[in-house]
Amino acid sequence: MGVPCTEDAPSGVGGFAWENCGDRRDPVVLQSLSVAPDPISIPGSLRVSAAVNSGKTMASPLKAVLVVEKALGDLWIQLPCIDQLGSCTYNDVCTILDELIPPGTTCPEPLLTYGIPCHCPFKAGSYSLPASDFILPDMELPSWMTNGNYRVRAVVSNGGEELSCVKLAFSLQSQ
Repeated sequence: MGVPCTEDAPSGVGGFAWENCGDRRDPVVLQSLSVAPDPISIPGSLRVSAAVNSGKTMASPLKAVLVVEKALGDLWIQLPCIDQLGSCTYNDVCTILDELIPPGTTCPEPLLTYGIPCHCPFKAGSYSLPASDFILPDMELPSWMTNGNYRVRAVVSNGGEELSCVKLAFSLQSQ
């Protein structure tokens, strides 16, 4: 069910890990996810492969709640939401996607090639992204979002019904 990503994992250990954290009734489940290199380098190239199975169409409003923590020694500190980065609540991911990729525009590669939608509603079904490279540009990240080990818990819901919950652990290395 994924690479173990437990709450009590040693904070000094880097390394990418993920797990589904919803109950077995969650209709949207991450089947696989791999990310390289480890640590993730900004700027740099990121190779991602993933598979998702959705037992339900996901439509607007799609609420996403992110809790982002950074390791400081043996402690995990929850990062605040600043300029839409960090531990934020996004009330409708569909609207954000429409701002990034205007409706009527074709989905960017490699989503287009693999038939992965980039707008709501997301129909029920299986989606698979074979290993694909993405360029992470040199960007001005807040100092609290630079080098280090991170944990993220993402919960996606619609109308109060949890659709998916995923936990990630990863390391960032910025130039």
